[in-house]
Amino acid sequence: MVNRAHHHDEFEKNQFLGKELQHFSQAGFDLDRIHIRRNAPVASLYEEAIMNEGAVISSNGALINFSGKKTGRSPKDKRIVFEDSSKDEIWWGPVNIKMDEHTFEINRERAIDYLNTRDNVYVFDGYAGWDPKYRIKVRVIASRAYHALFMNNMLIRPTPEELADFGEPDFIIYNAGQFPANRFTAGMTSTTSVEINFRRMEMVILGTEYAGEMKKGIFSVMHYLQPVKFGQLSLHSSANQAKSSEGQEEGDVTLFFGLSGTGKTTLSADPNRLLIGDDEHVWSDTGVFNIEGGCYAKTINLSADKEPEIFGAIRFGSILENVVYNPADRKPDYDDVSITENTRCAYPIEYIPNAKIPCIANRQPSNIIMLTCDAFGVLPPVSRLTPEQASYHFVAGYTSKTPGTEDGILEPSPTFSTCYGQPFIVLHPGRYAKMLAERMEKTKADCWLINTGWTGGKFGTGKRCPLKYTRAIVDAIHNGSLAKAEFENFPIFNLAIPKAVEGVPSEILSPEKVWPSKQAFQSEVEKLGGMFQKAFAKYEDAIGEDVKNAGPVFA
Repeated sequence: MVNRAHHHDEFEKNQFLGKELQHFSQAGFDLDRIHIRRNAPVASLYEEAIMNEGAVISSNGALINFSGKKTGRSPKDKRIVFEDSSKDEIWWGPVNIKMDEHTFEINRERAIDYLNTRDNVYVFDGYAGWDPKYRIKVRVIASRAYHALFMNNMLIRPTPEELADFGEPDFIIYNAGQFPANRFTAGMTSTTSVEINFRRMEMVILGTEYAGEMKKGIFSVMHYLQPVKFGQLSLHSSANQAKSSEGQEEGDVTLFFGLSGTGKTTLSADPNRLLIGDDEHVWSDTGVFNIEGGCYAKTINLSADKEPEIFGAIRFGSILENVVYNPADRKPDYDDVSITENTRCAYPIEYIPNAKIPCIANRQPSNIIMLTCDAFGVLPPVSRLTPEQASYHFVAGYTSKTPGTEDGILEPSPTFSTCYGQPFIVLHPGRYAKMLAERMEKTKADCWLINTGWTGGKFGTGKRCPLKYTRAIVDAIHNGSLAKAEFENFPIFNLAIPKAVEGVPSEILSPEKVWPSKQAFQSEVEKLGGMFQKAFAKYEDAIGEDVKNAGPVFA
């Protein structure tokens, strides 16, 4: 019996290699030995992941994959090559650790040598950025079908015509994550290495099979290229847009900033609005566009009731990562965290019913919403920020973690992640903040700080602000009523807080009014203000005086 699928694969390979033979050969690939699978069909990647990698088809049709020992990112193993073309642009330090070019070459060679030992090498060619003016062509070269399917979901998938004319990529990822780095190589601190070279426009992954490294690697690349090459502002944010009636111009656009646990994904998934994207965007001269072609959602404690859009997106073509399942019926158990709490699902964005395809808005944002979950219970549920305050809070990137009994922490712990995405930024935070302020000034966008955390006391004595009130606040922003409200000053932080918001009890709008003890409230406000000042100090060297003065001030 003739295996027609095999013959099709061989034809596909030869067509591809006819155009790209020289690149792969020059890179060191043994084309007589390896079988290159370029942009393989989803069903084919399923088959190969099941046969060769221990993957399982779940009862909902998604493919359950396992990333091995590493179940999250390894920020301490991330490196950027110190080279002439980019060295003066990069914010060097604990986020962007230097690597010399020679070490990069050694690791690159090691990755290609490993890929040459595989029977199948998976190539995925796709785009980062929905706006053709600013997008880049990305090539992923990997040893696992799981990684190819993941990037098929997370990058923007080319049409057959675009794939035929793809040409040379702008950026290449060599993912040999199954093979360790040599920790005795200069500059290596472990067997894991995730490194970017902006001169070569390449990324090498060794010693980690966690697929999120590729997603966030591309985000770091865009955080460099968009401001430096294109003059556009890359952002760790979600974005949505009001639905417009037929014949009307595009509806208003909102950007949501926020760290994990602040409600960014939940609040941007609004049934009355179109989702542009949930995580990575560029605010361009002509509007807002998503960097990605998919979503990478947390699945811990996921249910159809709590997050119906995400739950419904988990089907054929989606990847469940490190999710435990029942062997008897293959049903995923989203409450089981025995492998990791960082269980995830990667799915194409068109699996979300109200996604806007293409994921681009040709209209400037009207509102910027910065989300924080304040477990100290002192920040107001909503406040209006001046452009200087917006820059300050953007650079600070504040939220807090609640006390956990397992490590004995009795107090909320603050988290300051600059630009609401510190692990992924490449330039000094001040550069992104300056671009944000300039765009806000030019477009006259309103900026709001929303606290989805505690009210009436800190964690342990107060309670979490009900989601229905936060949604009412967001609705008031979108219908324009909040911008017309009467405001009063919130001391120390000098925030403008509204006296009334429809659907929200007026007493909770001013935090002090719902605290049992005014003295305890004052003490917590001063404590949090001091934390802000201390956290902001490390960025002050490249921040203007007007922004520095927009933070907490003590009488």
